[in-house]
Amino acid sequence: MRLTRFLSAASAALLTAALALTGGQVAQAADATAQDRANTQAASAYVALGDSYSSGVGAGDYDASSGDCKRSNRAYPKLWANKNAPSSFNFTACSGARTGDVLANQLGPVNSGTGLVSITIGGNDAGFADVMTTCVLQSESACVNRINTARAYVESTLPGKLDQVYSAIDSRAPSARVVVLGYPRFYQLNGSCVAGLTEKERTAINNAADLLNTTIAKRAADHGFAFGDIASRFAGHEICSSNSWLHSVTFPIGDSYHPTAAGQSGGYLPSFAAAA
Repeated sequence: MRLTRFLSAASAALLTAALALTGGQVAQAADATAQDRANTQAASAYVALGDSYSSGVGAGDYDASSGDCKRSNRAYPKLWANKNAPSSFNFTACSGARTGDVLANQLGPVNSGTGLVSITIGGNDAGFADVMTTCVLQSESACVNRINTARAYVESTLPGKLDQVYSAIDSRAPSARVVVLGYPRFYQLNGSCVAGLTEKERTAINNAADLLNTTIAKRAADHGFAFGDIASRFAGHEICSSNSWLHSVTFPIGDSYHPTAAGQSGGYLPSFAAAA
């Protein structure tokens, strides 16, 4: 397993350093190792997989050649690649993608030469779009019931779907650093919103996002992948805050409940950079 190999290698490296170095030399060696790792990842081939939160829906400035996938030049993968100049960059994330779409359509560039992979996936499998449509258009009880259905899916079915994707990435690129990113909480509770969804609905949506993130983080950890916490990065920038990094219901309608350009550069990019 990747995690076992990683822990064994890490333990051996730390033991060797402890025997050979002391005091400030150990700290200097650790800093140098971290910098070497960062330089290696920046120079590696990078592939960005996932759904609309990785393709950059809501951020604008879409690459015309990406069509309905709506890959934005303001999305975190493109921003990171522009800054770090990896040896190659393949951007296959696509709006609306589910786990099966990643397996079928996005893994082509992932291979033994890939050094870095990023991915957001799972929200569409859980029915995110239908949840928000139900909550906006129907009653509070219908909203909560639809959220509970999504929660049941996340708990029972989604872990296996994520395992399939993560195992496929690991098989194709066993040496790659894989960064799995989560999703933001959507609402600042008791915020500035005076209309729209009720506080009960907003709370239920946030709690479902927490469950989704917890599930994704656990599956990522079990595969030896890094997890980028997005919810904490968006704290204070949710819908109903004074400086939201998320669209509420807007036009075009597909941008609704997706990060703005500021959400990509201020939320997703630093989370990915820290984990990468």
